[in-house]
Amino acid sequence: MNRTSRPLAVFDLDGTLADSAHRQHFLERRPRDWNAFFAAAPMDPPLAEGVERCLRAAGECEVVYLTGRPERCRGDTVAWLSARGLPGGKLHMRRDGDRRPARTAKLEVLRRLGAGREIRMLVDDDRLVCDEAERAGLRVVRATWAATSAAMAVAQEREGRT
Repeated sequence: MNRTSRPLAVFDLDGTLADSAHRQHFLERRPRDWNAFFAAAPMDPPLAEGVERCLRAAGECEVVYLTGRPERCRGDTVAWLSARGLPGGKLHMRRDGDRRPARTAKLEVLRRLGAGREIRMLVDDDRLVCDEAERAGLRVVRATWAATSAAMAVAQEREGRT
């Protein structure tokens, strides 16, 4: 492990830094409207507590972003992070077409990151992602400051979409 590098602070986006509540109604429809859901992401208001924690973590750690958003949303996501004054950092996104549960997809990235660096913390709102990360020995901060719909929970776990 590279001990000369700053430790990593890994932050989720939706429900942690970005308030996605205004677009979750697209997931309550049948069929779910994924294109509209992701198209509305640039209008997400920031979540003050998540942003504050991220800025504070940047004082001691290198910030990394880990989201279940698909790769096709990269441009909008980078612009959103920059417009909110969040620290620059590597952005890990789900490959387009990857439908694994968030807990599986994110843990794969976390293991890769942790192989060469200390992960000081993971900040995420997904209970199952947090549970898996804790089982893997990571320090987890559960982002409980945003409302998440049941449809979002299904999307994260069963449909592997966010």
